[in-house]
Parts: sequence; C-alpha cells; structure tokens
Amino acid sequence: MAKVKTPVKEGQIDVTRIMEMIPHRYPLLLVDRILEFEVGKRAVGLKNVTFNEPHFQGHFPNFPIMPGVLIIEAMAQTSAILVVETLGEQAKGKLVYFMSIDEARFRKPVVPGDSMEIHVEAIRARGSIWKFKGEAKVDGVVCADAVYSAMIMDD
Repeated sequence: MAKVKTPVKEGQIDVTRIMEMIPHRYPLLLVDRILEFEVGKRAVGLKNVTFNEPHFQGHFPNFPIMPGVLIIEAMAQTSAILVVETLGEQAKGKLVYFMSIDEARFRKPVVPGDSMEIHVEAIRARGSIWKFKGEAKVDGVVCADAVYSAMIMDD
C-alpha cells in the first residue's frame, strides 16, 4: 500500500518529519505540525488537543484539562525541533534535554477541542546550551508561558 502524504504548506513541517527529528511518540508526542519556522530564532508549533488522549482519564474526569507539565513539554518539543532544524547535519546522533524551567505561568485551561499554538523563541544559544521563551495560545489567548533551557547531548 502506498504512503499518502498529507499536503504541507511551504515553511511548515509535518508530523512525519517531526518524528524524524525528535524521539517522542504516542502518547508523548505533543506537536502535530510546525506552522512557522525561522532558523535559529523561532518556531510556531500546533497541538490539536483531543479527548482521546490518555491523561484526560484522570485529569480531571468531569472537567478534562490538559496538564500544565504537558503544555510545557509541548513547548520543549517545539524548541527541540527548532534546534534540530537549525543545526542540520550537526544534530545527527544528538538529543535535546531539558535543563531548567523558570517563570512558568498557567493562565487559562487548555481543553479537548482546542488547537493550541506553541510559540517558541530562542533567547540565547551558547555552545550546547540553549535558552527559550515559550507561549501556548488558544485562539490568540495566552494559556501558559515559561522560560526554560535545554542542552544538546550525544544520543
């Protein structure tokens, strides 16, 4: 059976390519597509939140809310994609690991049915250490934001 490729607009990265770039898989792959990308500077990811995700069974059964740590993880994954795409061939055999999370704020719940845009910006890159600012937005409204750092290490 032939593979069917989902059409992707120029400048976007689809989930198939994302899975080539970062090691995350269901249920922890939290970026469906990269909508915008500027090498070394910024990226905008998309996470379509659905009720079928396993964390909604217990968080919370009568009022499903996406856990804040998973929103931050979606920011981190979007940032890792930015790093990998920026480094190109230099990223082969490397992984991007969280180092710190600072200034995390959760402002509005993210719920099933939301299309969450993940806006990340590289603040600084020194050697293998990168620092980012991230925002998660639904319908243009900031739901969460954080400053965090990551290290690029051998796989």
